[in-house]
Amino acid sequence: MIQFSRVPVSPRLLQIAAILGLAVMCLFAQTANAANRERVQAFLTTTGFDVALDSIAFSAASAPQMLGVEPDVFGSDWNRVTAQVFKPEIMRDIAVDILEQTLSDENLAFAAGFYASDLGQRLVEAENASHMLDDDDAKMKEGNEILAELAESNPDRLDTMKRMNAAISSVDSSLRALQEIQVRFLMSASAAGVVELQLDADELRAMIAEDEERLRVVLEQSAMSGSAYTYRDISDEDLLAYTEALEEPQMQEVYELLNAVQYEIMANRFEVLAAKMANLHPGQDI
Repeated sequence: MIQFSRVPVSPRLLQIAAILGLAVMCLFAQTANAANRERVQAFLTTTGFDVALDSIAFSAASAPQMLGVEPDVFGSDWNRVTAQVFKPEIMRDIAVDILEQTLSDENLAFAAGFYASDLGQRLVEAENASHMLDDDDAKMKEGNEILAELAESNPDRLDTMKRMNAAISSVDSSLRALQEIQVRFLMSASAAGVVELQLDADELRAMIAEDEERLRVVLEQSAMSGSAYTYRDISDEDLLAYTEALEEPQMQEVYELLNAVQYEIMANRFEVLAAKMANLHPGQDI
């Protein structure tokens, strides 16, 4: 049994939390005039949220890190198991199930209308490419280099990116959700016998909160680096137009919901993974 000590956070998990944002809210309250399933499925593709959901799979590497071990501790079937748990079809179905009940026709039409535009589709293309690039170090390195250059040559663009990130999700909500994902995963791993945890949920939250200030700084930096990289080929004018669109009240409602869906799916998948990890052993298949 693995002895639990600290809770490291991988760059991939931070990046997903920072770029996409994670808000905690009531997911399953029925929304009047909720969109039908076909429209929601089309909405995922138009906005690129389907690819954002698929990229959650990259966060699986964070699971052993949270336990302070390497993936090979769980045997040769680790990659197969994580592929099953984070299967894109499963995550998309969960998203559609939730959004079908909570996303209003009006808000769907508003957001889809923007993302279906020429600018919207160029932004989705850039975001999709960024989500699916599985090289966090290279992405963050290039993003930081861009930020350093902008600090000297174009501080107004930096201000726009700060506004854009704030419109997508506040650092505080991202931090709260990231902490909750860790708590839910570790408590599930403890219940499955994967880890020996001497803390209850509240004590675990308190321990994780001790690292809060450092994580807040890391999240802010990760969000800026990710934005600098993702939108590097988007003009200043278009980036400002995007930011202003994100600041519209209806778009704020849409992102609050999408962020909450993203949070719930990540937490749910990590809980499922924790249960499956109990059947993995060094050098053995399931």
